[in-house]
Amino acid sequence: QVQLAESGGGLVQAGGSLSLSCAASGRTFNNYNMGWFRQAPGKERDVVATITRSGEGRYYADSVKGRFTISRDNAKNTVYLQMNTLKPEDTAVYYCAARLGSGYYDSINDYPYWGQGTQVTVSS
Repeated sequence: QVQLAESGGGLVQAGGSLSLSCAASGRTFNNYNMGWFRQAPGKERDVVATITRSGEGRYYADSVKGRFTISRDNAKNTVYLQMNTLKPEDTAVYYCAARLGSGYYDSINDYPYWGQGTQVTVSS
């Protein structure tokens, strides 16, 4: 089992940038596919970006392509989400998630392990 802790959320003006981090416990981080998801008020939780165990495979939701970058550092047990050119519609609680195994996973139902979330608010 892995435990996840997000950090880096906050308030930023539209057009600005934020960087989120997710630190994972345990010694087998490189066995986990990782993902970032978000949930806006009154909406379902949706995928933002995912990354394979090695970091070579990445998936992005259409709404964030070209603006967000997911990366990971397996030596530091950490996955990152760099968010640029933020828009008010990016406002949400952002969650880090993990699942064992190889392959590509971009559905909320694919991930059994979740962090507590971090709030990102983008003002117009």
